[in-house]
Amino acid sequence: MGEAFNMRFTNESSRKRKEPQSGSQDLRASRSGDAQSVPTTPMSRRPVPSAMCARSEMKVIEKIQEAEAANDGRVVFSFEFFPPKTKDGVDNLFERMERMVAQNPTFCDITWGAGGSTADLTLEIANRMQNMVCVETMMHLTCTNMSVEKIDHALATIKSNGIQNVLALRGDPPRGQDKFVQVEGGFACALDLVKHIRAQYGDYFGITVAGYPEAHPDVIQDGVAPPDAYQNDLAYLKRKVDAGADLIVTQLFFDTDIFLKFVNDCRQIGITCPIVPGILPINTYQGFLRMTGMCKTKIPPEIMAALEPIKDDEEAVRAYGIHLGTEMCKKIIASGIRTLHMYTLNTDKSALAILMNLGLIEESKI
Repeated sequence: MGEAFNMRFTNESSRKRKEPQSGSQDLRASRSGDAQSVPTTPMSRRPVPSAMCARSEMKVIEKIQEAEAANDGRVVFSFEFFPPKTKDGVDNLFERMERMVAQNPTFCDITWGAGGSTADLTLEIANRMQNMVCVETMMHLTCTNMSVEKIDHALATIKSNGIQNVLALRGDPPRGQDKFVQVEGGFACALDLVKHIRAQYGDYFGITVAGYPEAHPDVIQDGVAPPDAYQNDLAYLKRKVDAGADLIVTQLFFDTDIFLKFVNDCRQIGITCPIVPGILPINTYQGFLRMTGMCKTKIPPEIMAALEPIKDDEEAVRAYGIHLGTEMCKKIIASGIRTLHMYTLNTDKSALAILMNLGLIEESKI
């Protein structure tokens, strides 16, 4: 998993949808399950981006830098989605996405399924996000089961559809496998992918990479990464930035102090690009345990103490998740960080409630 960004960079007129031309109908690796193929119109038959959305030519990093340069205290945000398993799921996702995009996120990103299982669907959804929903779109791209030829096809496809933002990841192992295995003719790691994108496309793409406040799950042992493994992970992150990445989005976390220490540690070794915290609202108790277990995320004891008595009350768990997410974000914002990335898991209520509590969106507009 990677880590994964709001608001007021384009006015309402630049965001308005235009009616799609006839015949043009048509989210980083999915955290749970593979997506089935969903029939859509081939890319080659779709209208060019200019026919769908009026938009400014700005990459995500440029939007974030513009917000920071304004120095007006505003906080910007973004949303992450994953490809659903069915056509009905895709339709429902876009209904939800329309509501969320109306809140003016800096961008939205769409994941690349485990083992590349949703590659075609991810490309389809990314195109629709960029050119019909009219939101700046970042597409995840992984090395898992991807030859260089397939990677180049994906990059060429999104470029032809006006997408300028990529989250470059090694990727999780395919379903049923425990370890990542480099495919023949492919890349071994995200660093190689970053280098390739820069070599082939120059500055066209904004490249985001994942940062791991607790170190990559592969090196975490008994709930914590050995100090040398953590330092090696930081050094590797700097190599990705030095190779051309211009933005870092973090893995989910629930100990805000760990995130703030990670940011400081990055600055100490010369990483200067924006570091965006990935925020996962707690929606269900079992979902929370599943996600933190998969990512080997530290759970502060006070969070478990709060959840244990209400674990079977879904509404109470969701309400606590909104409260916790709000307090985490308040502390992050107080530290001087002005960008938040919401891991939505394709739901809208908790993420929007947190942003409303922070005063970043108006309840009347939800």
